[in-house]
Amino acid sequence: MDGQETTEPRGPGRTRIQERNRALILEAGLAVFSETGFRGATLDRIAKSARLSKPNLLYYFPSKEAIHLALLQGLLDAWLAPLRGLDPEGEPVEEVLAYVRRKLELSRDFPRESRLFANEVLRGAPHLTEVLGGELAALVDEKAAILGRWMDEGRLARLPPEHLVFSIWALTQHYADFDTQVRAVLGDGRDPFAEAGPFLDLLFRRLLAP
Repeated sequence: MDGQETTEPRGPGRTRIQERNRALILEAGLAVFSETGFRGATLDRIAKSARLSKPNLLYYFPSKEAIHLALLQGLLDAWLAPLRGLDPEGEPVEEVLAYVRRKLELSRDFPRESRLFANEVLRGAPHLTEVLGGELAALVDEKAAILGRWMDEGRLARLPPEHLVFSIWALTQHYADFDTQVRAVLGDGRDPFAEAGPFLDLLFRRLLAP
């Protein structure tokens, strides 16, 4: 244990050392889960990556499930923010293209988080079932209604709105979730994201044109 710590206060009651150690564990957990998946991760491996003893880690999180859940909860707001940002009063094509760009930037800047989310969904999303069927579904419904209105107004090509959103997820998150494959195919010296940005902009611009 560090110093005289015996229990971990919650939220603002944590000490600076407690906040630091908690952050170290979450960072280590993110690295291990994104590399090995949930089943391959162990508390021993996470503790070693965090450079903390296993008893010290267990002081902050009672199980690897608790670490995994904390990471997912911290990820969701950032992951949903770009879709929330779709402005119903904006110019339709540019709003959708801005969403594509924001999603691609998330894949570029937070690839481990993307893989963590993908691995959770592939496991059947045991920690995200309520969110996927609740908050996420409601958000997609809300934005699909906006997309549908723009289509009715002749400002976007007629497309199934939900599947348009799915296609954006697939074509942006692929660059994080399958980074090794993408880079192996492109070869040395080529930046996947530098090439993907203009390509996806052109692809969706042509797709969305009314």
